[in-house]
Amino acid sequence: MKRSNNNRSINYKLDRKAWLFVIPSIILVTVFVFYPMIQAFITSLQSGMGNNLSFVGIDNYKRMLTDSTFKKALFNTVLYLVIQVPIMIILALVISALLNDKKLKARGFFRTAIFLPCVTSLVAYSIIFKSLFATDGFVNVFLMKINMISQPIAWITHPIWAKLLIIIAITWRWTGYNMVFYLAGMQSIDDSIYEAAEIDGANAFMRFKCITLPLLKPIILFTTINSTIGTLQLFDETVNITNGGPANATITISQYIYNLLFKYSPNFGYAAAISYVIVLIIVILSFIQLKAGGDKDE
Repeated sequence: MKRSNNNRSINYKLDRKAWLFVIPSIILVTVFVFYPMIQAFITSLQSGMGNNLSFVGIDNYKRMLTDSTFKKALFNTVLYLVIQVPIMIILALVISALLNDKKLKARGFFRTAIFLPCVTSLVAYSIIFKSLFATDGFVNVFLMKINMISQPIAWITHPIWAKLLIIIAITWRWTGYNMVFYLAGMQSIDDSIYEAAEIDGANAFMRFKCITLPLLKPIILFTTINSTIGTLQLFDETVNITNGGPANATITISQYIYNLLFKYSPNFGYAAAISYVIVLIIVILSFIQLKAGGDKDE
């Protein structure tokens, strides 16, 4: 009985010490995450700015149904998501598989070179992209030299080509980021599994399909959700490369929120309402991806 009381006393002291470490984190998360989320939702039910906010209920959400700029921004964002994320994930997987080959020389150099874009200055790489894809830029000159095109492509001023340019820029910048996760996962797979499969007659593609992909499933799910969230919040590339143009052809939801707050007549309530649309889409897509990628036995 005495030993039991001593154990309880020790556990109580440990619990108190544990809470001393946990409470500061809880306070910080509450103040800087949950409170702003609640305040943003309250703001989404209001109209105006600063101290001149007035309650309008769900009018801000109704306004989205007739807002052509919002519809265009939503369409562009979803388009980037549907096209760019699968391309980036597949490309990162293929590159990781190639760079995981122990026989490949200068693996470190190639890994660094592919990862480098995601730590490059956004402004610097945006200027370089605008220069490369200008009407008289290197890309057009090269394509004309090899006779792939007869006249320069208006990468920045044509609605369709401008969208493609944004997709190319995002893919170039973030593929290396996902590659690092896949490389780490591949290096944790025991070589004996591949050796056994090779003895059984499995070629490189079959080993990748039947061993690498299933074992990387949790990492692929993580990077897919991360990439989905990042694309839905896309802002930097469209602002710095095309500025949402031409005629809002490349504008995203995040950029439209920025314009509502700082470029147009400020409307905090409507901007907050649109931001909650992003939250809702992220929650729905993340739930679908978790269900689709989760274990069937669970």
